[in-house]
Amino acid sequence: MPSPLRIGLAGLGTVGASVLSRLRLQAGALEGTTRRRIVVTGVSARDRRKAEALDLGEVRWHDDPVALAQSPDIDLFVELMGGNGDPARAAVRAALGAGKAVVTANKALLAAHGMELATLAEEMRAPLGFEASVAGGIPVVKTLREGLAGNVIDRVYGILNGTCNYILSRMELEGLSFEACLAEAQALGYAEADPTFDIDGFDTAHKLAILSTLAFGTAIAADAIHVEGIRSISLADIRAADELGFRIKLLGVARRVVDGIEGRVHPTMVPKSSAIAQVMGVTNAVTVDADAVRELTLIGPGAGGEATASAVVADIADIARGVRSAPFGRPVAMLVPTAPLPLQRHEGGYYVRLNVADKPGAVAAIAARMAERGISFESIMQRQPFRRAADGAAAPAVPVVLITYATTEAIIREALDAIMQDGWVVGRPQSIRIERE
Repeated sequence: MPSPLRIGLAGLGTVGASVLSRLRLQAGALEGTTRRRIVVTGVSARDRRKAEALDLGEVRWHDDPVALAQSPDIDLFVELMGGNGDPARAAVRAALGAGKAVVTANKALLAAHGMELATLAEEMRAPLGFEASVAGGIPVVKTLREGLAGNVIDRVYGILNGTCNYILSRMELEGLSFEACLAEAQALGYAEADPTFDIDGFDTAHKLAILSTLAFGTAIAADAIHVEGIRSISLADIRAADELGFRIKLLGVARRVVDGIEGRVHPTMVPKSSAIAQVMGVTNAVTVDADAVRELTLIGPGAGGEATASAVVADIADIARGVRSAPFGRPVAMLVPTAPLPLQRHEGGYYVRLNVADKPGAVAAIAARMAERGISFESIMQRQPFRRAADGAAAPAVPVVLITYATTEAIIREALDAIMQDGWVVGRPQSIRIERE
């Protein structure tokens, strides 16, 4: 039997502790399937007390994760520190530079430096595994890189952030405001004290950048993705979606278009009958549209110690077996550069909610502004009639919901800007894309 695979693990938070636990629990099974014993020989973390609390016995402690990554006592470096800069970047570079295999769950690091790290891995013939970087326990990286190698992929999209999905689910099911649901998510540990990275869509964009590279053979370019978060979603939008037969989800969508690959992250109305609409709470889902399998949807836990550890250990097992593949499915030199694209014609149309001022002919004038730009409507819903107060004063603005047929992002924005300049609406208009299957 080959010599043991010696692991150095940096980061002993929830995921790191779960990886250690899973390696112990599955030690016999892993040795049986990989034909190699897997042992942790070194660890590093910001707080040494974490190592002491885990009772690691003879496992060697390293104050510096870079020193651990370069240690002659390890064959594989597992990076679970997080962050797109040092020490994570320096440690991963050090390990790959020494010809050691690397497994990471760090989507921010890959989104920022994935091409650099993949190039180094190729040069040093060192495996680089990152299954845990996208959608937690869902094996979507392996599915795109290996399982669908015989397919031409047209679109990959999904719910990639459990925090946002939890908030939107609670708003719908409990009738709570965005602010109340965010506070609840923070209390339960689903959202950080500073939730910006999650609720403003950047976490989803990083994950989508990785999926897009695997699906379409493009160089990672998180800055080429159009990003919107969920801060603007109100209970009025949630209720209107429900009445129209939709649910609102924060989706990451990457698809082939004539000029290249369009990448976007934004709130989306999806039909309640669709598979992705059934995904509630902190669960994640990824759907792939391909020519041979048509539509494939993977659903599962997108975060949490055990789910993420499952993906980390899967990569460790592959390396123990001697499985080797280009990190992103093909050599870095074959990955095609990509640049931001204007959002293309949106076939599902748009939901638009306006708070319309009580002025004669307001709704007709708004419709005319839309018609001037070729926007046609599937439906117009006025949430309540215009009424004047007894003293003749103007009544409060009335919510009006418009559902458009297919149009472009630029045209919708242009029309709404014109409507606002005309003084027909109070406050900012709300627009949400509709994805129909």
